[in-house]
Amino acid sequence: MSHLLAIDQGTTSTRAFVFDAALAPVAVAQQELKQIFPGPGLVEHDPEEIWTAVLATARAAMAKAGLAAKDIAAIGITNQRETTIVWDRLTGKPIHNAIVWQDRRTADACERLRGEGLEPEIARKTGLLLDPYFSATKIGWLLDRVDGARAAAEQGRLAFGTVDSFLLWRLTGGAVHATDATNASRTLLLDLERGEWDEQLLGTFGIPPELLPSVRDSAGQFGQTAPELFGGAIAIRGVAGDQQAATVGQGCFFPGMMKATYGTGCFALLNTGAEPVRSRHKLLTTIAYQLGGKRTYALEGAIFIAGAAVQWLRDGLQIIEKASEIDALAARANAAERVVLVPAFVGLGAPYWDAHARGALFGLTRQSGSAEIARAALESVGYQTRDLLEAMRADWPVAADTVLRVDGGMTASDITMQFLADILAAPVDRPVVMETTALGAAYLAGYAAGVCPEPAGFAATWRLDRRYQPAMDADERRSRWTEWQDAVRRTRTTPG
Repeated sequence: MSHLLAIDQGTTSTRAFVFDAALAPVAVAQQELKQIFPGPGLVEHDPEEIWTAVLATARAAMAKAGLAAKDIAAIGITNQRETTIVWDRLTGKPIHNAIVWQDRRTADACERLRGEGLEPEIARKTGLLLDPYFSATKIGWLLDRVDGARAAAEQGRLAFGTVDSFLLWRLTGGAVHATDATNASRTLLLDLERGEWDEQLLGTFGIPPELLPSVRDSAGQFGQTAPELFGGAIAIRGVAGDQQAATVGQGCFFPGMMKATYGTGCFALLNTGAEPVRSRHKLLTTIAYQLGGKRTYALEGAIFIAGAAVQWLRDGLQIIEKASEIDALAARANAAERVVLVPAFVGLGAPYWDAHARGALFGLTRQSGSAEIARAALESVGYQTRDLLEAMRADWPVAADTVLRVDGGMTASDITMQFLADILAAPVDRPVVMETTALGAAYLAGYAAGVCPEPAGFAATWRLDRRYQPAMDADERRSRWTEWQDAVRRTRTTPG
């Protein structure tokens, strides 16, 4: 039992990785996940498609590695966070499509609760803001809109989970209804300091406690897979939301360390240690990981659109055929053209939290073309990341000298990473092992299974692939930053 299996169920794809005992990747399998858009600002996934893809990719990765269930020491699960699924405990069938974290359908519900003056107390307990991004209002929408759901929930016939919980339920044949502290901390229902579901918050959002999974450490006992799934039972020992798993995979175990993952969106986490730092600048206070019952906290900034902007260029504007073509197109942009894209396709995340904002292009001239728009899409990632870092530095001065560790698909773009270093005026480090989310899940499982070392020992194995150093003139940086701030102001629908 010398290998680890990591299930990485993301927003746009499902992947499975096999790692050896030294945490080197041995095999990988992947399937794209269909995005369902029932209306403007609405995003759904088919839970059955998620489940089918998890099984298929896990089996394929094991087959590629030439391994059977008896060779796998443990499974680690990492997942798109906040995405909400409610299912029937008897049949295991979801009552509706999964409502994805990007979905904006509950913006009015959040505004109503905010108007009732409830946000300060909710933020104090959860470390989060009232926004459709999080799970609580999504659960309420499902209970109120699906026929008979609320009554069934109150009778204990339904179960709620983020994607990790749904997968645990299915993998264990319905034996385990659980989540880990990192995923629980994204629901608007967890008391951040106690690490427990809060009765008052459940009442505020109208959610029966019978719906909820148990909350566990990120590394520990999560049951065993049903033997028929993989030809034998495999222990499940690690669970973490994707951004927290990437934090672990990047070895950010010490206060002041920061990582940013550039996938569909961008999520930056700054380790603040054993005490939660309360943000005064609309960042989130969240659980980075929980080991041995001890929580480590982080400040988090969430950008909803990063790599999704490249998908928009490919699928919406159709100016590229493959995402890998983006750098070559952007490199042809006229440097004199200063096109700015604010990619608020599903609203603006931190530090604005404007659910009704929508995307806009600024600075277009008759000379502007596809290359300039492509460059603006890549640069929007850097601008949004600076928004986050500025807020983090204001909330916690320790962050002033932080080196940013990056991962995710967009880090393959040298143009994006260099602009990121330029606009941040800070070094950007790209690691040798890019699959840090899956790596973090595998480490958590291996740590609980006794295969992997203590966190400090694992952190010492991190290796640098490339450091991007700031090269932009200070005056140009200042000018560009002013242009971005002006563009955001003109895009927003709420003041502040």
